Amino acid sequence: MLVKNFAKMMLAAVLIIGLSGFWSGQSNDEKRNERLSMRDASLQILYKHAPEAKQMVQNSYGYAVFSNVGVNLVLLSAEGGTGVAHNNSTGQNIYMNMASGGVGFGLGVKDFRAIFLFENKKVFDDFVEKGWEANAQADAAAKAGKEGGALNAAITVAPGIRLYKLTQNGLALQATIQGTKYWKDPDLN
Repeated sequence: MLVKNFAKMMLAAVLIIGLSGFWSGQSNDEKRNERLSMRDASLQILYKHAPEAKQMVQNSYGYAVFSNVGVNLVLLSAEGGTGVAHNNSTGQNIYMNMASGGVGFGLGVKDFRAIFLFENKKVFDDFVEKGWEANAQADAAAKAGKEGGALNAAITVAPGIRLYKLTQNGLALQATIQGTKYWKDPDLN
């Protein structure tokens, strides 16, 4: 019974997170501009806390920035978000979505930014076209408003891909194994 209730809560959380963008009432141009603003603000925060990242972003083949909300309820976790991938070689922006579900110990809600750096065309194109990531993660983050904070240093998540995670708001303690899907937003590309 307890597992069924958690499963229902997780399904509700995933639906709320995943479908929240559909009810915004914004035009596609407004949605694109919102994602670009989020990207620029996230990069400025990254550069403030990790100045060496600016050169890494500029020297990468491309990068992607996502705004994510994660929910951990004891044994289940879910994340949802939106973002934009940028090809430094062509200047093209590709608007994307993400969703994730997993199992493991955790409790809390976390609003964070994920910034991926791609070493070459192949890993960038694979991410944009295929978008799968499977991972294990363990972290602790606490931030509420302007208090607290967390910045995870860049880690290699796959050959040719590095990731920075910036915690925006929330409180979470987790150790999970998740499957994450990133995909092109069909309405914005």
